[in-house]
Amino acid sequence: MSDAEARHANTLGAAPVLSVRGLCKSFGALTVAQDIELDLPGGARIGLIGPNGAGKTSFVNLLTGMLRPDAGSVLLEDRAIDRLRPELRVRRGLVRTHQINTLLAETPALENVAIAIAERKRIGWRMLRYGTGWRACLDEAEARLAAMGLGDDRLRLVRELPYGKQRLLEIAIALALKPRVLLLDEPAAGVPAGETRAIHEQLGDLPQDVAILMIEHDMDLVFRFAREIVVMVQGRVLTRGSPSEIANDDRVREVYLGRRVR
Repeated sequence: MSDAEARHANTLGAAPVLSVRGLCKSFGALTVAQDIELDLPGGARIGLIGPNGAGKTSFVNLLTGMLRPDAGSVLLEDRAIDRLRPELRVRRGLVRTHQINTLLAETPALENVAIAIAERKRIGWRMLRYGTGWRACLDEAEARLAAMGLGDDRLRLVRELPYGKQRLLEIAIALALKPRVLLLDEPAAGVPAGETRAIHEQLGDLPQDVAILMIEHDMDLVFRFAREIVVMVQGRVLTRGSPSEIANDDRVREVYLGRRVR
């Protein structure tokens, strides 16, 4: 058994850190979530795939509180978070990245991460920028950037960074919030082909104790990263299984217009 297979086997018996039960959401006649059931055990590496319009991003918005469900529940470590605002879910440990990054373009990479750390610590970073509290945030941010392979870019303005490094910076910020669950919404979206290798490598080195659900259209990235893949179609879960099971599932191939998904 490979190391990856062993880690996958270990997570199968782990208690879920995130549980979704009967999640439903419609906009008039358009259903974006239909009775979705999903568990993420600690350390999970789950890929969420499906054709355009399948409801993947809507599902993430329901998890994070950007959308309110019509029915169902979301539990984080056995505590219901359905009524919590998005920022309170972040404090509880449910963190996401976005398809389009929300970085501070005119600010150095180091300060982008340090600001997130200050928010996590609930300190007024604007008031403490030149005090010991802000220095501690900068030190932690520097270590976080180094771990993501961005140490040499720490003082560069975000707008000066190649887009692939901007995506890595957004992941570094998310990790600085110390999530229990990390939702990656198309981390390779818009990244030139020559820059995707760094993303592939860094995703493989993310903390093993963090449960990760990744939405991605890059099938190569999904099949390299995920230990389990969930397939959504028209707001519902069509199937889930190991990468090899999904690659050989006739229903999945049909969803992708008869093409193999790997």
